Amino acid sequence: MGREDEAVQVQQPAPIASQFPLSFWEATVASTVLLSFLFGFAAVYLTLPDSDYSFLKLPRTLQDLQLLRDNLEDYTSDYTAQVLVGYCVVYIFMQTFMIPGTVFMSLLAGALFGVFKGVALVVFTATAGASSCFFLSKMIGRPLLSSLWPDKLKFFQNQVARRRKSLLNYMLFLRLTPTLPNTFINFASPIVDVPYHIFFLGTVIGLIPAAYVTVRAGLALGELESIGDLYDFNSIATLFLIGIVSVTPTLMSKSES
Repeated sequence: MGREDEAVQVQQPAPIASQFPLSFWEATVASTVLLSFLFGFAAVYLTLPDSDYSFLKLPRTLQDLQLLRDNLEDYTSDYTAQVLVGYCVVYIFMQTFMIPGTVFMSLLAGALFGVFKGVALVVFTATAGASSCFFLSKMIGRPLLSSLWPDKLKFFQNQVARRRKSLLNYMLFLRLTPTLPNTFINFASPIVDVPYHIFFLGTVIGLIPAAYVTVRAGLALGELESIGDLYDFNSIATLFLIGIVSVTPTLMSKSES
């Protein structure tokens, strides 16, 4: 064996730089969300009546939220479709670009639409926004995560690698408990090779309990004094209990092996 054999054994690196990071169906979903966002924003802008909309701003405090609720209640009865589309557009935009304040939007859903419709709306928009963030990160997220949260990214990557065979249970656990922030999960999941279908199912199912707690609190918005009132000991304990149940199959399979 000479130098010619050694040269044959050298593997050429795959030209990953020239490959588009999204598969066809992922690109289709991302494009659909983007087009729906643009169309929805245009439709709301063109169909609402002329009026003073200075109250329309992202709420940062409970007082901002109560003012927004008071002004939108009249529009919700007369322009239900526009308010729904506008709500979805704003929530998805905030989730996509990791803008803080979605908890206020979840409270607003309860105040305007009630528990059942509010939970459905929050889970839908949160999942759509998380998916958009997932696809955005898959294209440009790796250098940002590596520079901003290197330790947290390494921890998440190790945990995903250890739980590859029961990854859905782990994603459910993360969504149900405050182990890692949801915004970080959305942005880091494609970087650590979480398949989108696992990410999607973990998001849709895992967000329901917390969405219910927040939306239900929106019914009594005037009684809230701070965001901390949302998650009392009983609420947090319940979410942790559900999270532990979700990873029980993983723990049992490890103990049997």
